[in-house]
Amino acid sequence: QVQLVESGGGLVQAGGSLRLSCAVSGRTFTSAAMGWFRQAPGKERHFVAVISWNGGTTYYGTTDYADSVKGRFTISRDRNTVYLQMNSLKPEDTAVYYCAAANRLTTTAELYHGWGQGTQVTVTS
Repeated sequence: QVQLVESGGGLVQAGGSLRLSCAVSGRTFTSAAMGWFRQAPGKERHFVAVISWNGGTTYYGTTDYADSVKGRFTISRDRNTVYLQMNSLKPEDTAVYYCAAANRLTTTAELYHGWGQGTQVTVTS
C-alpha cells in the first residue's frame, strides 16, 4: 500500500511553469508505475502522464489530451517522489492534479490506487 501527498500547485499566469511533487511512502512504491491525472471543475478526471517503476518508460495523455500536454509536461521520479514539470501553461490546464500508483503502466484511472488529496493548479490568461 502506498500513501501519496501532492504539492506544488498554485496560481500562475499563462506561459508560466510549475513543478508538482508527489511524496510517496509505502513498501510497494519502488515497483509501482506512477501516474498524474487532472480534474477540471465539472469535468471527469483525465489521465495526464505515467512513468514506469524504474523511470525508463513514460507516456503522456490520451487520444484527446496527447497534443494538449505533449512537449510541455514532463514526468519523472526519484527514490521517494514523483514529479510533474509543467511548462508553457495554458488556462485550460487549470484543474486539480492528482497522483496515484498502479501495478502496471496504464492510462486507466480505475487501475490506480492510493490517490492523494490533489493540488490545485490555476492558470490565468
